[in-house]
Amino acid sequence: MKSPYVAELQPSQVITSTFLVTHKDIRQKKTGEPYLSLTLTDRTGDLDAKMWDNAEEVLDTFEKDDFVRVRGLAQIHQNRMQLQIQKLQRADERTLDLSDYFPASKRNPEEMFQELCAMVAAFTDEKLRALGMAFLEDQELMRLFKMAPAAKTMHHAYLGGLLEHVLSMAKIARGLAPHYNVDQDLLLTGVLLHDIGKIYELSYERSFSYSVEGHLLGHMAIGMRLLDEKARLIPDFPPKIKMLIEHMILSHHGSMEFGSPRLPIFPEALLLHHIDNLDSKMEAMRYSLERDRGLDGFLTGYNQALERQIFKKDRYLNPAAPTQPSESPKTAQNREAVATASVPDKISEKPAPPQQRRPAPVSPFAEQLQKALKP
Repeated sequence: MKSPYVAELQPSQVITSTFLVTHKDIRQKKTGEPYLSLTLTDRTGDLDAKMWDNAEEVLDTFEKDDFVRVRGLAQIHQNRMQLQIQKLQRADERTLDLSDYFPASKRNPEEMFQELCAMVAAFTDEKLRALGMAFLEDQELMRLFKMAPAAKTMHHAYLGGLLEHVLSMAKIARGLAPHYNVDQDLLLTGVLLHDIGKIYELSYERSFSYSVEGHLLGHMAIGMRLLDEKARLIPDFPPKIKMLIEHMILSHHGSMEFGSPRLPIFPEALLLHHIDNLDSKMEAMRYSLERDRGLDGFLTGYNQALERQIFKKDRYLNPAAPTQPSESPKTAQNREAVATASVPDKISEKPAPPQQRRPAPVSPFAEQLQKALKP
């Protein structure tokens, strides 16, 4: 098992561990020499990392989305953990358990899928039930559906996130449909299919990104195509109902500003938009609170999806002794001094213990002064 994970790092800890590189940037020091600025990732979070010295030796040995084994010193910089890399080498992914490196839903995807299937099987509208089951019984489509994230970064950005998002929305929809007296089966069909195109829009074999199809078409256009394919399999599927579902797919972002070519103009479409927006925003807030690595204060880092920092209510109401010692930010000179410390040529499998700070040498003048000051 991989150890330590990002979430387990402590200040002043010297570690040797393997990570996935999700961002690689080559920068220049004031001397003109290159250094590496990386984002290292595992399933517990992201870690800012810098390699200040000897970076030119490893620049071309790895790329973004590669795995690397690093040795370095964990430190606090600007209230967050940062790793100062001393040694780095590319790792062979065949020797790794990939589940250690990719964030995934905490829920079992098969259990979530069976729960969703039960909801669709309970539809009273035979045509909508047949359409829903046409999707759910497509094994290859559902294999991807169980794996796909719901977004690249905004919300449910982890393996299984799309299925978790759809199931969460379906539960909300079943509660709100009777309250607003709308067609529950139509609303749930919109929930099931509104983001179905994301299984092809996103690439999620390494860090999450957009596929070629995603760049060229987007998930709404892909979803419309999938809907057309499945509706053709159902004898006499009502064209008017199909058009209503198409409108729900095209309008679920709620406004043209956020990518919907149409505004929702009937109750189920409007409710679908607000359920989608509610679930995505609440998940973005939960995820931001859970993954924030700020050691002090009551605010997380800036959340782009929500355009704000998130207030740590639990820390505010229940202040506890800090689990990690707080350190002041290091200057560039101190960081480079640590990075140039002597380390073995080969990365050790066992992390070396932190070095003990030695007392500063005392000069002859200081010795005489100390004697004179003694009573």
